[in-house]
Amino acid sequence: MHSCAPIIPKPRAGWRTLGIPFLLLGVQEAQAAFTWNFPPPVTPVAHETLQVHNEFMLIITVLFTVVFAIMVYSMIKHRKSAGHPAADFTGPRGVLQWFWVLVPFAILLFIDFILMGIPAVHALVEMEDTQSRADLVLKVTGMQWKWQYEYPDSGIRFTSNLATPPDQVANAEAKGDNYLLEVDNPVVLPVGKKVRVLLTSTDVIHTWWVPQFGTKRDAIPGYLRETWVKIDQPGIYRGQCAELCGKGHGFMPVVVEAVPEADYLAWVEKKKTAMAAAANAAERTWSREELLQKGQEVYGKQCVPCHQANGQGLPPAFPPLAGSKVVNTPLLSPDGKVVKDTHVDRVLNGKPGTPMQAFKNILSDMELAAVITYTRNSFGNHQGDMIQPAQIKASR
Repeated sequence: MHSCAPIIPKPRAGWRTLGIPFLLLGVQEAQAAFTWNFPPPVTPVAHETLQVHNEFMLIITVLFTVVFAIMVYSMIKHRKSAGHPAADFTGPRGVLQWFWVLVPFAILLFIDFILMGIPAVHALVEMEDTQSRADLVLKVTGMQWKWQYEYPDSGIRFTSNLATPPDQVANAEAKGDNYLLEVDNPVVLPVGKKVRVLLTSTDVIHTWWVPQFGTKRDAIPGYLRETWVKIDQPGIYRGQCAELCGKGHGFMPVVVEAVPEADYLAWVEKKKTAMAAAANAAERTWSREELLQKGQEVYGKQCVPCHQANGQGLPPAFPPLAGSKVVNTPLLSPDGKVVKDTHVDRVLNGKPGTPMQAFKNILSDMELAAVITYTRNSFGNHQGDMIQPAQIKASR
């Protein structure tokens, strides 16, 4: 079942935008913006979808007006109180009876198959043309509750998490302009290039949806589905997961930054440099303070939705880390090797049949070492130990 929570855009000038105060509902401070049309399309699919929608609405409006006008005219003009006699053309041989059945049927058949059917089929064929003349491939993986993006041609991979401050979510401070629609790592795509988008999921069904792209496709575990986009103008475009995927469903925004090709290539090189630096982090020894500081940052982005900021979790689905048996088991054997089937294994490989997902393909060695060290020394856990990125790398 798809959710119907809309993306509410900022009010735009013109007749298409209408601000409606909620005073009628007794809420004096709230005001929502509603739009009478689609958001401005920026891809060929979105343009064609809007065109087909407008054509269909025009046809339907004309049909409704004509039929309703004839119906009202007939009821008034031929009513019994005006002295109009009842018609006598009923029966299997009544010519007028067959005329009033077949002629409207033929008209509707023409409208459905010619005026509406051909444009609809053309739009559907265009939507499914994912492979021809594709310039770039983007793989999107949905997981509770974030997105992972991969650029196979460039070897780039990163996760995109909600960036709205927790205080805004908890109503402790005023909401920002892009409340619940902002991320730490947006997708960057070049303008004017056809991007083939592959979608899958690691846990439940998610839906990657950006309204201005005209694209809304389910990411299903065990399947590789696809769609495509070709953005025709630079800008930042926001969307969200449109599938009811669990308690964090409302915290899975999609943010795409469309830039000129030169800027995109510069971003690719910058991202590669950052990934190389993260890989090199496994080769150096980190202090306990450095690991704890980085671990707190990683925990806030990756672990809080399930285990909560205080480490108490939401039992039984999301067990607490405070006093956890897994967290408080020995981390290293006497010879300095990582103990198998305990804390490190749980974070790397997850636990089948539970919401605990595998993080070995999501976090770097440094991030994994940091968050493991942090959880073992927080929330009342006082193990006093730590693990280095090199040890995580050796445990993969």
